[in-house]
Amino acid sequence: MKILFVGAEAAPIAKVGGMGDVIGSLPKFLRKLGHDVRIMIPYYGFLSDKMDIPAEPIWQGSTMYQNFSVYETVLPDSDVPLYLLGHHTFAPRHIYGGDNEYWRFTFFSNGAAEFAWNYWKPDVIHCHDWHTGMIPVWMHQSPDISTVFTIHNLAYQGPGRGLLEQITWCPNYMQGENAMAAGIQFANKVTTVSPTYTEQIKTPEYGEKLQNLLSWQGPKLKGIINGIDQDIFNPATDKFIPKTFTCDTLENRKYNKVSLQEEAGLEIQKDAYLVGMVTRLVAQKGIDLVLQILERFLTYTNAQLIVLGTGDRHFESQLWEASHRFRGKISVQLLYNDALSRRVYAGSDAFLMPSKFEPCGISQMLAMRYGCVPIVRHTGGLVDTVSFHDPVNNTGTGYCFDRYESLDLYTCLIRSWEGFRHQNQWHELQKRGMQQDFGWQKSAEEYVKIYQEIAPEINNFSGQQPE
Repeated sequence: MKILFVGAEAAPIAKVGGMGDVIGSLPKFLRKLGHDVRIMIPYYGFLSDKMDIPAEPIWQGSTMYQNFSVYETVLPDSDVPLYLLGHHTFAPRHIYGGDNEYWRFTFFSNGAAEFAWNYWKPDVIHCHDWHTGMIPVWMHQSPDISTVFTIHNLAYQGPGRGLLEQITWCPNYMQGENAMAAGIQFANKVTTVSPTYTEQIKTPEYGEKLQNLLSWQGPKLKGIINGIDQDIFNPATDKFIPKTFTCDTLENRKYNKVSLQEEAGLEIQKDAYLVGMVTRLVAQKGIDLVLQILERFLTYTNAQLIVLGTGDRHFESQLWEASHRFRGKISVQLLYNDALSRRVYAGSDAFLMPSKFEPCGISQMLAMRYGCVPIVRHTGGLVDTVSFHDPVNNTGTGYCFDRYESLDLYTCLIRSWEGFRHQNQWHELQKRGMQQDFGWQKSAEEYVKIYQEIAPEINNFSGQQPE
């Protein structure tokens, strides 16, 4: 089966959120299952710093009165063919943002459609978020190309119908008030990145005004939990952490904690309760709740906090100010750094993720992989991946709270801090998290079933490895 992934991100070369992890990981596992899977993303201005890209394009096209070129390379550390759509609108060294964001990704979608029609024709185009929402609309007239549309974050829905009609082709059969709604209506299958989020977005609280549309999708809408690449994110072999470890050598983990404290400018205290966050600093991630309870929590406990990430200037400023008031107890690293994020997972005692909503979440799975106990609000994919810790029966993998309230977060943090004082039980909790299987194999098999369902003429696929 020939499958083309189209999206704005692909880890490790262009990543902002979970979408990048999915597009950068899932195709590798689908290829292991014998399918010819390829990826297309924009040719961002910073990509040539990260990988070798041929000087000559393999194909050139034209759309929206603009010429573009497509370059072929390979996703690093894989055998997945990677197509880069080149145009001067993607020359700036950023992925998102700018006054022309809607235009540039609509142009990218047009270019990807032209590429599929005229150069490499897939059986299925797997589209990701609003950036590719118009592709299922255009492919509606091409019954030999099926589409899957994955919702990573419903809150971002792209340009409205009025702007779309000004800048691109909107067929007379098109429905939907924006790019996200159009993708949902015209894709052969719609997926989200966790079963719980699939049900939540059918409600007014989480539906972002599309709950009625989503409720009408019936069996066309399916939730498949994301995975992580357990070969890359492996505490037993990770070269980015000071001391490797396994479930059987958890005592080695203490070296990572002390090393992280030293690197981050925290007081070096082996017995301190070190809480980590690797996150975008936006309202969705519960930063407002953290700021409300931070002073009380740090004042009355021996806890420390390290935050790694960037986002809204408002949250960045407040966290930076708090780090100056609590020198040695708070470290705020306002940057994106994959290597440091792994050291946060491998050195922190607990990982804080109090999201207002969370389609899936990758960080909580990475944290458990590295023996870092998650503290989460029970919503979306966090429900599907983190279970309540029951110290009486020695079950569960983390600490959870339900209501989006600062008091509930504070209570949950205190419970976890008290649990940390009982090290024997804490080590058992760490081991249960590390033993969870969050690999892509099961999810990849579920996606294959979807691809085969919407492309019945290739159900008899032989399973041969792609050439």
